[in-house]
Amino acid sequence: MQNNVVNKSQSVSLTQLSLQWHTMFKCPPPIGAHSSFLVRAIEWQTQAKQLGGLTASERKVLLGNMQPLDHTSTIGSTLVRVWQGETHQVTVLADGYLYAEQRWKSLSAIARAITGTPWSGPVFFGLKK
Repeated sequence: MQNNVVNKSQSVSLTQLSLQWHTMFKCPPPIGAHSSFLVRAIEWQTQAKQLGGLTASERKVLLGNMQPLDHTSTIGSTLVRVWQGETHQVTVLADGYLYAEQRWKSLSAIARAITGTPWSGPVFFGLKK
């Protein structure tokens, strides 16, 4: 790895990728994430920082294609939201959510804790319009 970019010519351990993820996103990688996912996410973020990310119209198209959250089928999933340059991860539990090593009953409470203002949690995390 060089300059926080994954070097494809060498094998990179999951531990190295996890450290690089933590450095780049300021949080641990999603639990159970495969190394190929970590590589793609790190490469995307590096490219976005260098060249710019998605345009507003591209984001709108992608968000327009999202399906509503079905809580029972997402248990164990990790929701990721970047807010003011910080990456926040929430793990979906059967009886709520895990964020910042604490259990929460609602996404809205988590969104409020992150932003300091009232938010719809599903909207904040991009689960509905």
